[in-house]
Amino acid sequence: MIETADEVLEGMKMLENEEQRDVLMKFFRTGKGEYGEGDRFLGLKVPETRMFVRQARNLSLGEVQKLIDSPWHEARLCGFLILVDQYNRKGLSESKRESLVQFYLKNAKKANNWDLVDLSCYKLLGRWLVQSTCPYEEKLAVMDRLAESDNLWEQRISMVSTMATLINGDTSYTKRYAEFHIHHPHDLMHKAVGWLLREMGKRCGMDELRDFLSEHAHEMPRTALRYAIEKMESDERLYWMKR
Repeated sequence: MIETADEVLEGMKMLENEEQRDVLMKFFRTGKGEYGEGDRFLGLKVPETRMFVRQARNLSLGEVQKLIDSPWHEARLCGFLILVDQYNRKGLSESKRESLVQFYLKNAKKANNWDLVDLSCYKLLGRWLVQSTCPYEEKLAVMDRLAESDNLWEQRISMVSTMATLINGDTSYTKRYAEFHIHHPHDLMHKAVGWLLREMGKRCGMDELRDFLSEHAHEMPRTALRYAIEKMESDERLYWMKR
């Protein structure tokens, strides 16, 4: 087992792949003025990063912090995935889960690309929404703070985390933050809103989605709407697009 962040980084650097790095830098939009501007990659594929997660799953939060503070994208992903692994262990006390949630929230802005958000938030923060015994108002306060942030990645966390509540049959969070972000200027949020609305229809019934669209389709960005109606029959998709 790996016991330090330095061991993780040393192992990752041994797998550095220049060709794959170039692919990832284009895919995650790291050019000047793009949403991932300045991000740095070693060129590891996600299964390779997950290999280090399994080997380093017992790292202390101090060592995880070193990974999350790393300039390397794959190291940050490893750190966030270790948090997810630790949060979802059987028999973990609620106080320990709360400490992991607070640690995640403290570092949320460092999940600074969509994959870092999407692979971590709903399996940790989202499950906290479902599992925690803290009052609903406190949960809303946490999520509202993320939604109201001026940071794109915290905003995306507020939306994508609601996947866990949908899996649990609760549509309230998804509707709340879809409405909150419906006029967001960034395409990454249009996709997130549409994706979670589509999941709402898939997991909680298409009538839930239709009710939302009846109220909001006319004001939704086209990308969000296309994502939301993707699983509908062609005639119904055309109907909503005309709305």
